[in-house]
Amino acid sequence: MILAAATNEGLAQTSNYLVYSSMAVYTLAFLAHIAEWVFGSRSKVGRTAAALTGDAKTAAAAAPAVTVQVKKAGGGTAVLDRPKVVTRSAAGARDVPDGPGAAGGTVKGDLYGRMAVSLTALAALLEAGGVLTRAMSVERAPWGNMYEFSITLSTVVVVAYLIFLIARKNVRWIGLPLVTTILLVLGLATTVLYTESEQLVPALHSYWLWIHVSTAIICGSVFYLGAVATLLYLFRDSYENKLANGGDPSAFARSVLERLPAAATLDKFAYRVIAAFFPLWTFTIIAGAIWAGEAWGRYWGWDAKEVWSFITWVAYAAYLHARATAGWKGRKAAYIALVAFVTYLFNFYGVNIFVNSMHSYAGV
Repeated sequence: MILAAATNEGLAQTSNYLVYSSMAVYTLAFLAHIAEWVFGSRSKVGRTAAALTGDAKTAAAAAPAVTVQVKKAGGGTAVLDRPKVVTRSAAGARDVPDGPGAAGGTVKGDLYGRMAVSLTALAALLEAGGVLTRAMSVERAPWGNMYEFSITLSTVVVVAYLIFLIARKNVRWIGLPLVTTILLVLGLATTVLYTESEQLVPALHSYWLWIHVSTAIICGSVFYLGAVATLLYLFRDSYENKLANGGDPSAFARSVLERLPAAATLDKFAYRVIAAFFPLWTFTIIAGAIWAGEAWGRYWGWDAKEVWSFITWVAYAAYLHARATAGWKGRKAAYIALVAFVTYLFNFYGVNIFVNSMHSYAGV
């Protein structure tokens, strides 16, 4: 028994070491993403502004020349211009090409971007090792307190981001805000929320812990990606509106916002990920109710965690409904999506720390 305790303590220390190591690598990834934005060329992003202002000649000059040679019947050749590809937005909105990304479409910027992604993947691997060894040290699912939930959630967020990249989705623009917030979450987890490995309270000893909490973590990870895309959409949409109305954005705004995908692309990405995982959030609430019935003899008791989970569900349902309502598309729906994500965050941090709840397992 003493040997087992010593082994568990060693695993807990290993988990801490891996989490701190992942933070160091995430910091390197953060610096690489900064370098991607700073050293990436800014000479090719003018095509976006040109397209918005309707200056076709400037757009053609700013865009790289892409031609195709074909043989003519008489033996000569003719040069055909490849048609410009634009992102199709909603009916009545602007058609704007996506920006070239943080790298600015250059080899040097792309090199730093690839380094950042590689470092992010390495950090996620180290953090996943920290989550696994934490689970081994307590011989249960590593979601018994806010520290464990935080390191697991941040790992799954990064894994979701990497899966999008592996699927060749244009989401590397999320890299910098992603790594920044992951460092903040881990910094808060290791300083304020950290608790020693310990066994669960009796109510949590159930296989529903694996089902209910795992789905909540997955949903939170995807909702985070949707929230980042929504926030960037609001900035990019304001920028596009300013250009379309003849405004003159600052040099910083041009440098940063012109490299992002078009507002329509960001809006579409946020909507698709939220709509795809909203049913899973519905299942999360249902699974929690079933677990409550087994643990406490009632399925729903209007406990603070239950109430805020339902509020989050209503907020995201309102967002999806707003997207289907003509007068609430675009920025109005985006505001609802951000409010919905804030309710998810309060459900995790606020309820666990500040509210007396049967679900308060903060451990701090």
